[in-house]
Amino acid sequence: MSKRDYYEVLGVSKGAPADEIKKAYRKVAMQFHPDRNPGDKAAEEKFKEAAEAYEVLSDADKRAQYDRYGHAGLAGNGRGGFSGGNMNMDDIFSQFGDIFGDDLFGSFFGGGRRGGGASRSRGVRGSNLRVKIKLNYEEIAKGVTKNIKVKKYVSCTTCSGSGAKDRNSVQACTTCGGSGQVRRVSNTFLGQMQTVTTCPTCNGEGSIVTAKCAVCKGEGRVYGEETVTIDIPAGVQEGMQLSVGGRGNAGERGGAPGDLIILIEEEQHPDLHRDGLNVAFELHISFSDAVFGLQAEVPTIDGKAKIKIPPGTQSGKIFRLKGKGFPGVNSYERGDQLIHVNVWTPQHLTPEEKDVLEKLSDSPNFQPKPDKNERSFFDKVREMFS
Repeated sequence: MSKRDYYEVLGVSKGAPADEIKKAYRKVAMQFHPDRNPGDKAAEEKFKEAAEAYEVLSDADKRAQYDRYGHAGLAGNGRGGFSGGNMNMDDIFSQFGDIFGDDLFGSFFGGGRRGGGASRSRGVRGSNLRVKIKLNYEEIAKGVTKNIKVKKYVSCTTCSGSGAKDRNSVQACTTCGGSGQVRRVSNTFLGQMQTVTTCPTCNGEGSIVTAKCAVCKGEGRVYGEETVTIDIPAGVQEGMQLSVGGRGNAGERGGAPGDLIILIEEEQHPDLHRDGLNVAFELHISFSDAVFGLQAEVPTIDGKAKIKIPPGTQSGKIFRLKGKGFPGVNSYERGDQLIHVNVWTPQHLTPEEKDVLEKLSDSPNFQPKPDKNERSFFDKVREMFS
């Protein structure tokens, strides 16, 4: 089943500002909130769908990629670029809980809580990382799996990411009682209203570390290196970004990791030139080959191909190899290879060669006689880049 357009999911236009997107997400999320629709699996899926749309559209980089390439531009991890593709409901509340907690009516629907229990944000979310990957034409045409070493913050193995010296070095926050939230009751003209905010003492974690881990100094993470396997789909282009959810910097004290953003770079081919999905090649032939014709071998993105150049071929002629271009990302579309023929004019001649050509120059067959049905230069250029 194909994904719905993220703007359609939230009910906003493509040019909607960030604050409008946030309001729209809160409206949709409150409509399908699990506490408001207990046991309704369809509502839960729409709640998750809204969270996925908001995660992408609230991030400037991800939104730019989505606007340019659609879901395909976020397809680096096979989950449409959504780091929440494997998140459960508590993870969603942890990441976007402030949107519900700040709402005046949040207390009616749990204020970011599940089934009456507190939802605590586990530490601080890690930052995103960006790395560049250079691909040759063959890798782009077929897709490729890359294993890359990334220097980044990783979870501390000594304390298992908690940041504490040991289990006894963590205690419940006395301000919020371990809930990670502080509730306040105020009197309004509608009566008493309850609001929920993040606990300022523990920053919503619900616990406080009394003795820090000696290795990570209480952060729950250390700087290290990790090998990341990335599946790059066929047809990516220069400048395209792919998002691998959860493979960025580890969060502090067990917080969710950031994403790994892959920036695609193209390695220039020695003979071919890319134009979108099409591939162009300049074929230079001699004057005699243009007269008599020949069987020419040309490079393609997946090996060599033979083409027949008929006798009398004019310089500027364009031949098309159907389907020999690049595939579209996550689509059945495929470009062509365009072969532009250039007849090479000799620049240095021997006296004997000059005599031969001078004798032929007056021959009627050597006088220019352009075919009226032959397409103009501008038509050829338009066809080449269409």
